[in-house]
Amino acid sequence: MSLVPVAGQCHETQLLRMQTLISSIEEIRAQFPALARHHNGHAVAYFDGPGGTQVPQGVGGAMTRYLYCHNANTQWAYPTSNETDAALAASRAALAALLNVPVDTVVFGSNMTSLTFHVARALGRDWEAGDEIVVTDLDHHANIDPWRDLTAERGLTVRAVPFDPGTGQLNTDALARAVNPRTRLIAIGAASNALGTICDVKHAVGLARAAGALTYVDGVHYAPHVLPDVVSLGCDFFVCSPYKFYGPHAGVLYGRRALLDQLKVSRLAPAPAQSPQRLETGTLSHEAIVGSAAAVDFLASIGTGDTRREKLASAFSALHERAARQFRRLWEGFSALPHVTLYGPGPDSSRTPTVGFTVRGYDAKSVSARLATEGLFLSHGDFYATTVIKRLGVEGLVRAGCACYTSDEEVERLIGAVAALR
Repeated sequence: MSLVPVAGQCHETQLLRMQTLISSIEEIRAQFPALARHHNGHAVAYFDGPGGTQVPQGVGGAMTRYLYCHNANTQWAYPTSNETDAALAASRAALAALLNVPVDTVVFGSNMTSLTFHVARALGRDWEAGDEIVVTDLDHHANIDPWRDLTAERGLTVRAVPFDPGTGQLNTDALARAVNPRTRLIAIGAASNALGTICDVKHAVGLARAAGALTYVDGVHYAPHVLPDVVSLGCDFFVCSPYKFYGPHAGVLYGRRALLDQLKVSRLAPAPAQSPQRLETGTLSHEAIVGSAAAVDFLASIGTGDTRREKLASAFSALHERAARQFRRLWEGFSALPHVTLYGPGPDSSRTPTVGFTVRGYDAKSVSARLATEGLFLSHGDFYATTVIKRLGVEGLVRAGCACYTSDEEVERLIGAVAALR
C-alpha cells in the first residue's frame, strides 16, 4: 500500500509495504520488538494472543509514517487530505482481500463490539414484537448482548443454543430446533475465544436462509487462524478485530452490500450517505485503519503467490500447520499432568491453537501470576465468554494461544512451568 508522492510533503512518502518474503520462525520473530523483553531474567513468551497479539515493526512503522507525514481529515483539496483518502481506500482493499469480499462491503469501526451494537440497533428498527434472534452459549458476549438489548426495546425473543461442556462443541441439533419462521437472525461465533472450538458456520447459514433469516458471524477469534472466505461462508455479516492478527485496536465489518444500503443506521445528516461509509460514524482512527492494512500485508509477506489473496492463503496454510503441531504438543503435555484439567475439543477436532485449562489448588489468576514470574504471559478469567465459563462450572480459565511468533522452545517452557505447579 503506497501513497503518491507530492512535492513538498514529508520525505517519508510510502506507507510500509512488506515485500521481502519471511518464512522461518526466526525471521518472523525478528519482526516483533516485544520479543526482546525480559522479565525476572526470563525472555518473555507471549501466549496471550487470543486476547491481542503483539505488533510487528512494519505495522507500527506504517502508523507512525501516516501520523508524521500524511495526517489529515478526508475529502479536502490539499495533498495530505488526498493522501489520507488514498490510504483509507488502500486499507479497505487490503481487508477486502483478507475477507475475500468486494471492497465496497468493508466497514471500519473502533472495535467489533461497537460495530455489532451499531448493526443490531439498525436491524432492530425493522423487527417487530414476537420476532426471534438465535444466539449461542459458546459465544463471546459481544455477539450475544447487543441482540439481547433489543428484547426490551422491541419485544423480541432471544433463543440461546447450548454447547456440550465435555467436548466444547455447539449442539447443532439444538441450533436447528431453535430456528423457526419467526427467526430474523442467527448470531454465531466462527470460533470460540475461550475454548478454540471452530463452529460450522455454513450449517448455520443454511438454516438461516431456509427460514428467511440473516446471519451475523463473529470472526474475531477465527480470522487470526483460518483465512476467512466470507463469500464461501455465505453469511450476511462478518466481523473481526485486527489487533487479534498483529494489527492495532480497530474493528472491521463485512456486510452484504444490499443490506448496508438498507440498514437504518444512526448517522448525522451531513455524513456520507453511500455504503460503506454511511456506517462509519464520526472521524475514525486513520492510523489504526492504516495499521490494520499493514497487518494484512505482514501476514501476506509470510506466504507466496502472485496476488495478496494468494499470499495470504499460502501464509495461513503454513502458519496453521505449525500452530496445530504446537497445540498438539501443549494438549498432550498438559494431559499428562494429573493436576491439570483441559477444556474444549482435542487436537484432532476442528479448532484453533488455543487451550483453556485449570490447575488443581490454584485459581486462574494465581496460575497466570505464577507463570508470569517466569516470563510466560497468559490470560485468565472469562474472556467475556461468561456463559461458557458458567456452563463449565469453573470460576475462570487460564488460556494459552499459539501465534505466528510462538516457538517450540516456548511451548516446552510453558509445559514445564505448569508441571511445576503441583
